[in-house]
Amino acid sequence: MNILLVGNAGNFMRLMINRLNKEGHRVFVLTEEPKKGYSLKKVFEVYHFSYEDACVREVLESIMPQVIVFLGAYDHNFFWNRVENTAASYAAGLTNILMNYIALKKGRFVYLSSESVFDGKSAQLMTEDDPTGAYSKRGQAIAIGEDICKNYARMGNDIVVLRMDHLYGEIRKKEDTDTLCARMCFEAAQNGEILASKNEKIMLLHEADAVEFIYQIMVAKEHKHTLYQLSSGEKVSRYELAWAVAVGMENEVSVIEEENEKYREVMLSGKRYEEEFGIRVLHHAATDVEKIAAYFSRHASEFIDAGPKKGKLFQRLGGRTKEIITNLIPFMENLICFVPFFMLNNRAVGSEYFQNIDFYLLYVLLFAIVYGQQQATFSALLAVAGYCFRQMYYRSGFDVMLDYNTYVWIAQLLILGLAVGYLRDQLRAMREEQRHEVSYLSKQLDDISDINVSNVRVKEILANQIVNQNDSFGKLYEITSSLEQYEPCEVLFYAAEVLAKLMGSKDVAIYTVANRSYARLFSATSVKARSLGNSINYSEMDAMYTVLAEKKVYINKNMDERYPLMANAIYSEDEMQLILMIWGIPWERMTLGQANMLTVIGYLIQNAVVRANRYIAALEQQRYIKGTNILEPEAFLALVKAYLNARDKGLTQCALLFVDTRETDRNEIGKRLTKLLRQSDYVGELEDGRMYALLANTNAKDAKMVRDRFEKEGVSCRIQEDIFL
Repeated sequence: MNILLVGNAGNFMRLMINRLNKEGHRVFVLTEEPKKGYSLKKVFEVYHFSYEDACVREVLESIMPQVIVFLGAYDHNFFWNRVENTAASYAAGLTNILMNYIALKKGRFVYLSSESVFDGKSAQLMTEDDPTGAYSKRGQAIAIGEDICKNYARMGNDIVVLRMDHLYGEIRKKEDTDTLCARMCFEAAQNGEILASKNEKIMLLHEADAVEFIYQIMVAKEHKHTLYQLSSGEKVSRYELAWAVAVGMENEVSVIEEENEKYREVMLSGKRYEEEFGIRVLHHAATDVEKIAAYFSRHASEFIDAGPKKGKLFQRLGGRTKEIITNLIPFMENLICFVPFFMLNNRAVGSEYFQNIDFYLLYVLLFAIVYGQQQATFSALLAVAGYCFRQMYYRSGFDVMLDYNTYVWIAQLLILGLAVGYLRDQLRAMREEQRHEVSYLSKQLDDISDINVSNVRVKEILANQIVNQNDSFGKLYEITSSLEQYEPCEVLFYAAEVLAKLMGSKDVAIYTVANRSYARLFSATSVKARSLGNSINYSEMDAMYTVLAEKKVYINKNMDERYPLMANAIYSEDEMQLILMIWGIPWERMTLGQANMLTVIGYLIQNAVVRANRYIAALEQQRYIKGTNILEPEAFLALVKAYLNARDKGLTQCALLFVDTRETDRNEIGKRLTKLLRQSDYVGELEDGRMYALLANTNAKDAKMVRDRFEKEGVSCRIQEDIFL
């Protein structure tokens, strides 16, 4: 099926996409999100338009979806901090999509709602029949969406409203942070405590379970109601939920019992859905919430900005102070390390073994290698200060400043420290640049992979379309090969039916060639196809016979009513065996392409007919009673069944005559009947031991004439109207 999902690309939608792809459906997405340079995986096409845009009509007409899922309450494209504008946009977008869906006059529309349409003031189990009572603007907007869908459903449209109870799931992106579990995780991360009440009971529904329930609605052939509530049916208190979050968090989190019980949660009854479709809950809040909190705790820095901001001054100052301390740590390390190097340098002066070691130079090199040019400069300044301070033990500061060796040493220190620090910074910059380049190329590779996946999917779809086209070789072979399932005596009957299906015509006839002049009608699919009669002198049909004799397809370009619109002959060892005739083809389809297709179909039918004839020829001696031309009961019964079944399907006409042989020798009667019958007629016995004559392409009127002719020749017979086989 083609399925259109309307909403943003959160974790809930990704689960739905994966589920639909697993079942082989083609998924499309309509979202108001701007293009971000990446594509949703496993999605056939993503449309970035406003839900109120007029081009939504064109999108739906190009997709022709069997199911449209409007995420509604779980669509994060709507920002409810600007309630008035968002509510108007929400209702307008939903109405626009609904009106365009109704214009298609096909498919099912699924609207996703939530428990927020109640905003409960008392804890109770709400059913689908209870009136909504939302107090928040968001809840009211979602409830209005439900009413809009219900009104359109009353007009006879296939619309389903699914109201889900406290949806929760994995927190992977900022779009997934508006659930009750996510809010508790934010509260624990920011405050180190969670406020919850033991008396407030709720029922949580995992996103994966919700996707399964929604999928059942998508594929259901029919449904009894417009509104269903989806719930896990497992009650849990907010206090227990808070403890599960606290256990999952890495930092110590305390749970404080709330004494003020002004707010009570609502629980939804999912009994209606369970009775009609059944439910199976695979995810349980008691175990899943702890895992969700653990993941959130490890990646809290990615989500903390997305959480509710309290705007307190000390929080902003704390963040700024943390940043300043982080930047000051290298300078503090530099100052601390300077002390031991200063002491080592003082001890080395005058030492016989260490006086030639420049500890200040080693100090500067250490920080140049570890931190780079900035800290190398700072450590060099500290080293110069320490050097000058040590020199002033024996000389005045003025003498130190005028000493040439002082400047040489300072230059040596700065040049070496700055050079090493510069090289370190360059190497770090190169690594960072390479890391960014690898990251960029990885994203490019992911994009190429997405494009390739999309291209492969398109290729497979187009390949399947080509194979499944009515005029594709795969489709032709698939349909013609179905003739192999029939008995040898039935093949030609159903060959007409196959030919009609492949050529797209209701009027098809198959004639069997009796001799070089005449052909007899074997099967036909309509009255029009029998218009030439049961027997034709095809050699006198000059326009058609000349073309067929050259083993070409005849096309009635002059629209001569005496001839079929198209015809083709099937040969066996240069002898014409069958003539396929077709009427009821539009003029624009009487082309060389159709002629070639008829040729291919003719060869495929020929293969089935040849196999059937060879089988019959191989059993020729076993089919007749020894020494007579009368068919054995088994062979004759199969033949009668084939003709009667074909007659019931309108593929041929036939009649069955009972021949009275009580006073006459059976062999003599058989010989007399053979002279009176046509080559296409049969004489045989059934299991009751009686003799019958099967008249092919004979209606009731013609059967009476044959009976009268038999009576004149002294053969007693009667038309067998009913026969139990």
